[in-house]
Order: sequence, then structure tokens, then C-alpha cells
Amino acid sequence: MEAKKILLVEDDPNFGSVLRDYLSLNDFEVTLAKNGMEGFEKFKKDTYDLCILDVMMPYKDGYTLAREIRERNTEVPIIFLTAKTLKEDVLKGYKVGADDYLNKPFDSEVLLMKIKAIIQRKASETKPDSTIFEFTIGKFHLNSKLRFLTFDNQEPIKLSPKESELLKMLALHENDLMPRELALTKIWRDDNYFTSRSMDVYIAKLRKYLKLDERVEILNIHGEGFRLVINS
Repeated sequence: MEAKKILLVEDDPNFGSVLRDYLSLNDFEVTLAKNGMEGFEKFKKDTYDLCILDVMMPYKDGYTLAREIRERNTEVPIIFLTAKTLKEDVLKGYKVGADDYLNKPFDSEVLLMKIKAIIQRKASETKPDSTIFEFTIGKFHLNSKLRFLTFDNQEPIKLSPKESELLKMLALHENDLMPRELALTKIWRDDNYFTSRSMDVYIAKLRKYLKLDERVEILNIHGEGFRLVINS
């Protein structure tokens, strides 16, 4: 798979190069710019999957740069890095089109998780099969619009909205990895410890329903997500 390209605009040279190296080690292709002006020049010359912008920069701040990026591209995700935690600054960031925000200092693993979640979310939004709502899962039939799960023509089970969404997402990724962050950001609209625990509860409920067909199972891929498997 081709490496996702990230534009990183950060005026602190030490922090910028450390972050670039960290993201490169995690299989991203990173272009580093040291200020807003240089950042915009690099943005115009290439296509990026995501932009990470420091807010406080000389010559051109992160907000101005984000506005200019948005004028050229309304879709590319933008994450702001800021030393300020003022509510006004956060709101200002979202107004100019930020997808997410991180306050310095931050845990680099949290940034990595946010990047992956945003890229996954963007990819799933453009997935043509997301309009499909009927699925065959072993001896089960799922109608995600009506939220009915039917086993072998028996009386259908009415699923809750989240159960139905989660099973649909697993079915769309049948025999493939459904990333944990993707489900959390799409269904729960958040990716934190509490929503993650909540999702585990829903996975347990789905496993209980699917027990009727021993060929169907939801595997836990440690640290990555889940996989709906139909054994032959």
C-alpha cells in the first residue's frame, strides 16, 4: 500500500524534525516546512492526505495557512498543534476548517491515533458500498435500515442503532480488518477510553446473537480492531 503523505508545518526545528522522524517510522511520507509561507508553497506543489499545522508561526500563522489551504482544497484533513488551550483559539481553529486539535505537549501516540482515525474516516466516506444495507452473514440476514437480524427465516431480532451500525461495518469489512478507530469515529463520533470500552460491550452483544451459526465469529485483532469471519 502506498504511504500516506503528510504536510507538517512547524517552526520549532527540533520538534519538527523529531515529529517528522516519528511519523516516517510509522510509514507516513512526511514533508516538513518551517513556517506558514513555506508550508503553503509546498502544499501548492504536491497532493497530501493530511496537514498538521502549528498555530503560532512567524510570517503566517496556522489559521491563515489553513484558510489558504481550504480555498484550494475543501477535503484535505487538518490537525492543529497549539500551545494555547483557550476555548476561543480552539473554536477559531474549527471555524477555519480544522478536523482536530492537539495541545502541546502531547503524546505522539495520541497524534498517531488521531491521524489514522481521520484518514480511515475520510476513506470510508468515499466508499461506494456504504449505501448497501442488506447483508448475508452465514445463515443470518441483516437489514441495517430496519435494524433486523434474521437467522434462518426465524423471527428477526431488532438491533439497537449502534448494534446495527457496528454489524454493518463489520459486514462491509468481512474477512478483513475493521479498524477500531474507524468504528469509534464513525459510530461513536469519538475515540477515547470510555467509547472504546462501550464498543467492546456491543461486540460482546453481537457475538451472543451470532452464536446461532457456529461458522460465524468476530475475531479480536489485538490493538488493531475486529474481523468478521465466516468459516466454510
